[in-house]
Amino acid sequence: MSAIPPVPAPSPVWSVDPRTGERREQVGAEATPEVVDSAVLAAHAARGALADRAVRSAFLRSAADQLEAGRDEFVAAADAETALGTARLTGELARTCYQLRSFAGSVDEGSFLDVIISHPDSSATPPVPDLRRYKIPLGVVAVYSASNFPFAFSVAGGDTASALAAGCPVVVKAHPDHPATSELVAAAVRRAAAEHGIPAGVLGLVHGFEAGVSLVEHPLIAAAGFTGSVRGGRALFDAAAARPTPIPFHGELGSLNPVWITEAAAAERAEEIGAGLAGSMTMGVGQFCVKPGLVLAPAGPAGDQLLKSLGRSLADTGAGVMLDHRMRDNFVTGVAERADLPHVEAPVTPGPGADNHTVAPGFLTVPAAELVQDQGPHALLLEECFGPVTVVARYADAAEAEALLARLPGNLTATLHVSGAQAAGADGGAELLARLTPLAGRVLVNAWPTGVAVAPAQHHGGPYPATTSTSTSVGTTAAERWLRPVSYQSTPDALLPPELREDNPLGLPRVVDGRRE
Repeated sequence: MSAIPPVPAPSPVWSVDPRTGERREQVGAEATPEVVDSAVLAAHAARGALADRAVRSAFLRSAADQLEAGRDEFVAAADAETALGTARLTGELARTCYQLRSFAGSVDEGSFLDVIISHPDSSATPPVPDLRRYKIPLGVVAVYSASNFPFAFSVAGGDTASALAAGCPVVVKAHPDHPATSELVAAAVRRAAAEHGIPAGVLGLVHGFEAGVSLVEHPLIAAAGFTGSVRGGRALFDAAAARPTPIPFHGELGSLNPVWITEAAAAERAEEIGAGLAGSMTMGVGQFCVKPGLVLAPAGPAGDQLLKSLGRSLADTGAGVMLDHRMRDNFVTGVAERADLPHVEAPVTPGPGADNHTVAPGFLTVPAAELVQDQGPHALLLEECFGPVTVVARYADAAEAEALLARLPGNLTATLHVSGAQAAGADGGAELLARLTPLAGRVLVNAWPTGVAVAPAQHHGGPYPATTSTSTSVGTTAAERWLRPVSYQSTPDALLPPELREDNPLGLPRVVDGRRE
């Protein structure tokens, strides 16, 4: 008999310093299918521990407390792995804690359950029986961490917080750019769970590319949330749809975040707009999902002044370190390919910094006509380039700008910069805004898209490829992604869930016979 070949050991997971490219420490190993299965089974077994809304909200608040208590350790670990800086990361951790507490408040308030009651009405056509509707948790949620937000869009970020608020345990696939930070944060959330008698399995954590594939294919995973690239997100989206039982896949994939600057706005505020654009496109070394990546600016003198302002501001912006060397290489290659296209100029050249670890910000310009007419190589300019660069398309008139906007795919944001008169409703300001609205989930006027507030009215999502669903991943309504409605018909009150009983013992907001109580 031939010998049975040995099973290869799982590949190690390393924490890497992006400032040097050197390995810092080993953080466990990539998860095998068996490890993924164990994590999902443990999460599935923890569902009942989240059934009590009071326990859920207390757990979320405790998680925020744990993160705050370990702030210095967490920020230092994240900075060592991402080079995002202590100031930025301290603010991001504070945002993450605020987000957890916001979801806790939403759980206490209860309107996310969307309770609706219709009493019997024999006079209706057809007659209406007693119907009572609310929403219940889907089950275990898979969360795929983002590279660029090690706190707010990762282990304890918005996808995880909203899923736990909905009553769904979570298994997180850690991002390879910050595995040590992921382990620290997961341990903190599990400590919070233990305070309320919730099993540690309520939050699983796995590492490795293959683990991410195994996770979305696991039969007990009921839904998934993803933040990352178009290529990776689309592959997982397709895998989620190809399962014997398809599941919802809420993915944030890619976005250009166009900015339309009217000629009147450029004439009125060229210096201010140019400086603001520079600050927005270089924030976080251009690694924000809402970075303005395409700017429509007028071709005349007002546009020239705006670009001079942009150039001066970028000249004062130093080189930065990207999240990892793969992203740096992609950025350097990507901007070089774009700059080599016909009729493309680089007033401030983006590309490698002074060493092998940094990148320098810059911008490219191109006549808008090239993007309107060309279906060939210039289409590359309409693809997201992760890093500190933006493409400025110079348009001859409003018709040319609108023709270019018509070519754009879906986006997270779309921004309009108008003059004071246009902002007051004159000179067709409202019509310009209406032309941008179909492109994005968040539309801004005289502001910049970088920075996504955590608020009930927030919408962080947009038409494909910005996201794969119409839901938001930021704000308390993000919990709706992990719930499904169920309606009870002609059910005796004693058999109903407490949320639907006639006397409303839980004091929930609800709509009864069309009227909100």
